[in-house]
Amino acid sequence: MTADSFVDRIERLPPLREVIARSKLSARRALSQNFLLDLNLTRKIARSAGPIETGTTIEIGPGPGGLTRALLLEGARHVIAIERDARAIEALVELEVAAEGRLEVIEGDALHFAVHELGKQPRHLVANLPYNIATRLIIDWLRQPNAFESLTIMVQKEVALRLCAVTGEADYGRLSVITRWLADPVLLFEVPASAFTPTPKVTSAMVRLIPRPAPLFPADRAALETVTAAAFGQRRKMLRGSLRKLGGERLLERTGIDPTTRPDKLSIDDFCHLAREIG
Repeated sequence: MTADSFVDRIERLPPLREVIARSKLSARRALSQNFLLDLNLTRKIARSAGPIETGTTIEIGPGPGGLTRALLLEGARHVIAIERDARAIEALVELEVAAEGRLEVIEGDALHFAVHELGKQPRHLVANLPYNIATRLIIDWLRQPNAFESLTIMVQKEVALRLCAVTGEADYGRLSVITRWLADPVLLFEVPASAFTPTPKVTSAMVRLIPRPAPLFPADRAALETVTAAAFGQRRKMLRGSLRKLGGERLLERTGIDPTTRPDKLSIDDFCHLAREIG
């Protein structure tokens, strides 16, 4: 088959709404399902992932396959799509056939799947993540920094802002510190609620994360999570109060940090210094 015939076969597939109706793939709230049906938008998302012509492109929760089609049309050499909904697995069969070996659909739950071991490197992960598990998935994937070339993900706008926030910004918090410690995040663009079926009550946003080959500063991960949880758990308090159970003023004096400082004013280096002290 020629490249043109491959593209033609994808483009001749039935519209996504027809696929959804035929497979009785109504969105389920329990699975946090919201489908993207606009191929212009899904192709924009696919392009935002950067070069995907080599290695493996991993998609989480393809649903009826809107983003999956876009990834293939934008040149992805090998797409592995992980889906837990058996109805969606059935809906993707026709696309899998048309993809001529470029698409592999796996039934499974991404929360309990070694995603970082799938396919060959370089691995690019591209996904419209379920809102209810997005943060947990992102942190789990960043535990394997050398497994992925990039993570291009759609999340709620408020989560995207927290992922990308820097010291001093209103959205800067625990998630910001852990994310920037392990990766370089970039806010790409917003996606309005009207782009989804059914329409959610929130605006979404695309974020690209480039994992670092090593953490930004030396620190024990568990200790860093402990420090940031304590500090931002009471973000309006001065650090001498919020970190009292971890050593309070004595801890802060050892690190040279002003005890009257609030957590949103600390740099990632500061938090790593605190983590090393309690670790």
